[in-house]
Amino acid sequence: MFRFRKAVISLALLALAGVATAQSAAKISGLGRDATPKELAAWDIDVRPDFKGLPAGSGTVTQGQDIWEGKCASCHGFFGESGEVFSPIIGGVQPKDLESGHVANLTTPGYPGRTTFMKVATISTVWDFVNRAMPWNAPKTLKTDEVYAVLAFMLNIATIVPDDFTLNEKTIRDVQKRMPNRNGMMTDHALWPGKEFGGAKLPDTRNVACMKDCTPEPKLDSFLPDFARNAHGNLAEQNRLVGAQHGADTTQPELKSGEKAAAPVAPKPSVEAPAAGADAGKPDAKKAVALLQKNGCLVCHGMSNKIVGPAYTDVAKKYTGQVDYLAAKIKSGGAGVWGPIPMPAQALSVADAKTIAVWLAAGAGK
Repeated sequence: MFRFRKAVISLALLALAGVATAQSAAKISGLGRDATPKELAAWDIDVRPDFKGLPAGSGTVTQGQDIWEGKCASCHGFFGESGEVFSPIIGGVQPKDLESGHVANLTTPGYPGRTTFMKVATISTVWDFVNRAMPWNAPKTLKTDEVYAVLAFMLNIATIVPDDFTLNEKTIRDVQKRMPNRNGMMTDHALWPGKEFGGAKLPDTRNVACMKDCTPEPKLDSFLPDFARNAHGNLAEQNRLVGAQHGADTTQPELKSGEKAAAPVAPKPSVEAPAAGADAGKPDAKKAVALLQKNGCLVCHGMSNKIVGPAYTDVAKKYTGQVDYLAAKIKSGGAGVWGPIPMPAQALSVADAKTIAVWLAAGAGK
């Protein structure tokens, strides 16, 4: 163990020397520059539980209700209770929870589920998430006062603040004292060792090292039977386009050890000629698909399979040649044609919506 520790220390010293040498070389060769205060401010937007980083602003419950109904209710329901697209935000909190700081329903076996305001311990977490990630189809588009207003409405329907409440950078501290699960956060795990949580740095594990009588590492195998492999459509087309996990191409047989995956084969959508009087523009499939990826459309719609919304091949069959109608629906959104879950209005330009509409009206081909 002594020799191992000595080797680790030596490697660490070499790494530090390498960093110092690289920094010196960068200064000597003139590579790079220091980030400007404006660049740092655009990146450093997080809000901490001690409210460091929280910008000044304000919003009322009434203002928040108008914003909520226009930009949030399509996914979360008018009262934050919807679980059709995401987990419910509101529900499960009782008046006594505001006094104790512990949500009783979290330990009630028969309670059906956990909502956001049942679990979250710090109101800064909700403010920060709404500010950087909402609305889903246009993140970071809410102004500071709008974030305060939306959060005020959420707090009101969660019965934490009254109807006439105004949330700002000062009153949010009073809200924290009424958060239903404010005392439900564990802080003895050393993930947050700062003073804002009232604890000193603790070890990140309480395990005792054991280097003898070790059991062999288990090897796990899992697979889908052939009849179920593609039962729900091609998994490779249903995952997000970011991240390391893209899903297996379930239209192909499962690979055996040592085999290489073949290029995915997508089903050919039926292509019908545009109806008379339709837009004469030539469909640009490559550009249309790029716009779908850029605007997050493929999160809800598969090319040839239904996810949250209908498959693009199904939309193309239903509205062959109807370019203007499709372009308008892409911009305005709507609900009821393909099911109860609404599609929110999209923020892309009229020209981009027309490009996608021309591609759909021509059959959504590749």
